[in-house]
Amino acid sequence: MKLMNNTHKKPNTKANKKGFTLLELMVVLVILGALIGMVAPNILGRSDDAKVSVAKTQIRNLMSALDLYKLDNGNYPSTSQGLEALVSEPSGFPEAKNWKSGGYVKKLPLDPWGNDFVYISPGATGDYDLIALGSDGREGGEENAADVSQGDL
Repeated sequence: MKLMNNTHKKPNTKANKKGFTLLELMVVLVILGALIGMVAPNILGRSDDAKVSVAKTQIRNLMSALDLYKLDNGNYPSTSQGLEALVSEPSGFPEAKNWKSGGYVKKLPLDPWGNDFVYISPGATGDYDLIALGSDGREGGEENAADVSQGDL
């Protein structure tokens, strides 16, 4: 008895091979290039806005840590004690009577432009001033070089 094989093999022709031609790949690359050309300027222009938002968030976090420090110790760190008082127990006046073991932050962040935050206590606007100096790293400035402080929140 002869068994019938129901599997039909298709002949090996170019019409049956799957893949992309060079022309199809080139068209896709041109389309992707055009899309990137239109979208990239919009995205790149937003990096300064994103850095300002990050600076505001970092200032809020440092303000929360400073408030916890005050709750434990009865006052904010002095200018000379600085933000470092949130990481390691400060010396000098005012004394940190109930400084929390382990600190209030693990590590002091740099602002989004890679600079230290400026901390002054007492501040011109309240108990303290907390400032990120902007892209130029100097006091003052305009647009993306403008300072960001707790008053901007």
